[in-house]
Amino acid sequence: MTKKTNRAKRNTTARSRRAKAPVAEPAGEAVRLARIPKGKRPQYFADPATDKLLAMTLSLMEELSVTRDRLATLERLLVRHRVLAADAVDAYQPDAAEEQRRERSRSEYIARVLRILQAELDEATRPDGPRSEADVIAAVID
Repeated sequence: MTKKTNRAKRNTTARSRRAKAPVAEPAGEAVRLARIPKGKRPQYFADPATDKLLAMTLSLMEELSVTRDRLATLERLLVRHRVLAADAVDAYQPDAAEEQRRERSRSEYIARVLRILQAELDEATRPDGPRSEADVIAAVID
């Protein structure tokens, strides 16, 4: 084979590997492509733990934003359908039992969110642990 023939053969092979035109899907079925990130995750801070904390915080912000939008929608629908007065949620005053239930629920929630910090603090302040406040702070920060 000549060099020219080899080059023509390679070009034909390359063309056959190229993507073909997309085939139309049946009506009503949406095609969903998998979203898989390529490459390494970008690092913005010197400590990778800080980047992870930032990612978790932004994820929680996103979830809270969606929850707030949905809650606002529910309130508007309840007002529109005359289930509640427009100011009913703002004017609501929980009784003592409900206030205690909320306080208990809030405390449990905070304890779950901050459990990793509490575990570090418990470790740092155990009886055979550090002797000074500076030692405790240093143990929690490290």
